[in-house]
Amino acid sequence: MECSNIRQRVSEYLDNAVPDEDRVEMRRHMTDCRSCARETERYLRVREALRSLTPAAVPSELTTRLRVAASKVRAESMRGGSGWSRWCDRFELTLKNLMKPLALPLAGGVCSAVVLFSALVPTFTSTFAMDKTSSLWDVPTMLATQPMVKCTAPVAFGETEAVVDLNIDEQGRITNYTIVSTAPGQKAEQVRRTIENKLLFIGFWPATAFGKAIAGTVRVSFGSSHVEVRG
Repeated sequence: MECSNIRQRVSEYLDNAVPDEDRVEMRRHMTDCRSCARETERYLRVREALRSLTPAAVPSELTTRLRVAASKVRAESMRGGSGWSRWCDRFELTLKNLMKPLALPLAGGVCSAVVLFSALVPTFTSTFAMDKTSSLWDVPTMLATQPMVKCTAPVAFGETEAVVDLNIDEQGRITNYTIVSTAPGQKAEQVRRTIENKLLFIGFWPATAFGKAIAGTVRVSFGSSHVEVRG
């Protein structure tokens, strides 16, 4: 064991706070090292001199001052300030104790009300925010209409008579037709060519459902001097 380690642990050695193995080794070192032995003796003389000193008496005035100061602090802590401050503190404590159990249910109720109101706002708007005055250009949205004739040419097509079902797409264009009936004695090929020629001069508005254009079917009667459209 080195001298520096011995001198750092002299106080522990004198207080018997060193383990037995270290104590034996330190004692063996002091036997061989005179310098460490003198350092240990010096520590021992200082300790003995301190123990021989007479304890200093505490002044009576200091004891009285300390007791008075302690009494004042105790009185202030028990009194807790003025009556108004005590009442405010008591009210604040009571309010906190009442609000803590209600805080979470109240916040949940407010959030639920906000979400429910946000979900119902669109229905209120559509019901009460409508314009009560109708426009001439409004398209009926609660009706379904059949295709209607937009235009036709005043051209005579001979003596051919027939009833035809026309398929009209969303653009008002004729996509197909079916001959339902013809006048007796007419040739099928001649009737077909005559009908196709007549269809070149007829335009249609498409059918609608809730104001939206859709495909539909219309029945047209071709005569020698007229064209009749049935929905």
